[in-house]
Amino acid sequence: MQNKPQILSNTLNNSQSEEIEAMRTKIRVASAACLFLPWAVGTGFAASDEQNLEKLGAFKRTDTAPMQRVEQGGQYAANLQKMLQQVKMPPGFKIELFAIAPDARHMAVSRNKATVWIGTRKNTVWSATDRDMDNVADTVEEFSPSVKFDIPNGVCYSDDGFLFIAERNRVMMFPAAEFFMEGSDTVAVPIVKQGELIPPDEESYNHTARVCALGPDDKLYISLGQPHNVAPADKLALYDEWGIGGIIRMNRDGSEREVIATGVRNSVGHAFNPTDGSLWFTDNQVDGMGDEIPPGEINRIPGEGMWYGHPYYGGGEVRTDEYKDQEIPAELADKYVKPQVETIAHAADLGMMFYTGNMFPGKYKNAIFSAQHGSWNAVKPRGARVMVTFLDGDGNAASTEPFAEGWMTESGYYLGRPVDVQQYVDGSILVSDDKAGAVYRISYQGG
Repeated sequence: MQNKPQILSNTLNNSQSEEIEAMRTKIRVASAACLFLPWAVGTGFAASDEQNLEKLGAFKRTDTAPMQRVEQGGQYAANLQKMLQQVKMPPGFKIELFAIAPDARHMAVSRNKATVWIGTRKNTVWSATDRDMDNVADTVEEFSPSVKFDIPNGVCYSDDGFLFIAERNRVMMFPAAEFFMEGSDTVAVPIVKQGELIPPDEESYNHTARVCALGPDDKLYISLGQPHNVAPADKLALYDEWGIGGIIRMNRDGSEREVIATGVRNSVGHAFNPTDGSLWFTDNQVDGMGDEIPPGEINRIPGEGMWYGHPYYGGGEVRTDEYKDQEIPAELADKYVKPQVETIAHAADLGMMFYTGNMFPGKYKNAIFSAQHGSWNAVKPRGARVMVTFLDGDGNAASTEPFAEGWMTESGYYLGRPVDVQQYVDGSILVSDDKAGAVYRISYQGG
C-alpha cells in the first residue's frame, strides 16, 4: 500500500493532486474531533466509519471485507427480459437489460471504463461495468464498502474523474474513482462531513434522497428535499437558511456553500441544459389533495435566488390547504417562477437528463428525458414510465409526451418503477428501476 500515493499522483494533474493533499490534511484534523461528536452515535454513524475515512485519506488499508458481487444472468434476468417486452416506445427503439442492481436509483456514467455508479436509498452504491463493451454489464459490485453510506442516492461524476455521492446528511468525494473501483478501499474525502449538510435535528426518513450535478461553473449542485408533506411555518426560516426544500451549490471541496433556489418541495432530479447552461429540476408535489391535483413539475432556473412556490402552492398554482388563506409575502411573490411543465398529479417525476448523443434521431437532440416513478397513494395508479420534453428555440419547454411506458399492468400493478435516466457512453440511454432492482438500456435501431 505504500506506493499508492505515487500511483495516484500519476493519474491526476498538479492542481488536482494539491486539492486531494489539502483534503487529506483536512480529514486528519477533522476526523479526530468527529469521533467524539454526539451525532456520531445519535445518527447511527459509529466511530469506526470516521476511523476508516482517516485511514483512506492517508492511503492506509482498512481490512474491510471483499466487495459484494451481484449475480448477473440466470432466471431473474430472463424474467426481466420477458417483462421488458411489455414496454412500448416509438418505432426503431429497443429496450434491454443492462444490469441487475438491487434498489437501483440515481446513476452516474464514467467516461473511460463504461462503468455506471448506481446509488440506492439504503447503504450501498453499486458499480456496474461493461468489461467486454457489448453494452451489457458483466459485473455489478459494491463500491467502496469501507465507507459506511447512509442513503447514498445522489451520484454524479465530473469530466476529470471525480465521483461525488450525496447522502442523507453528508457529501463524499472519490478522486480517481475509476482507478480505485476494483477493491474495497477507495480514496474517500468527506467534503461535507456527516451532520453538516443539514442540521442533525432535521434528519428524517422522508424526502432524503439527494441528487447532485456538476455545473458549467464546475461547482456542485445538490437538491435538498424538505421532510414534510407541507412544510410548517415555524420551519421556513431555518429551511431557507440551509436550502432545505431548495437547491444549494458549493465548490468541489465543499466550501462557499450558497442557496440558489427555495420553495422546492422535494426535487429528486436535476440537470443542466448544455445549450444555455440553465439548471432544470423535477419537483414532487403535495400529497393528500386528491388524485388529480396538484400537478407535478419540471422547472427551469432563470437566475439565482428565485422561489418555486412551496409551501403556499402545492404544485402549479394550486394552493395548499395549510396556506390557502394566507397572502403570499411580496418578497416571495416577486421571485416566483412558474413551472415549465405541469405533469399529471402524483406520477412522481424523478431523475432527468438532456440528450446530447448522436444515436437517437435528430428530433431528440437536447430534449429532456425524465422518469416517472409512479404514485404511492393515488386511487388510480399512474406513472411508471419515461417521458420526453422537447424545447423550443428560446430554450423553454414546448411539449411533453410519453417515450417509454409499460411498467404497469392494466390492473394497476407496477412491474417496475423508473427512477433515473442517464446517457450511456454510446449515445443510448439507461433507465434505473428500484422495484425490479435493475438498469435497462434503450438504444435506437433505426426504422
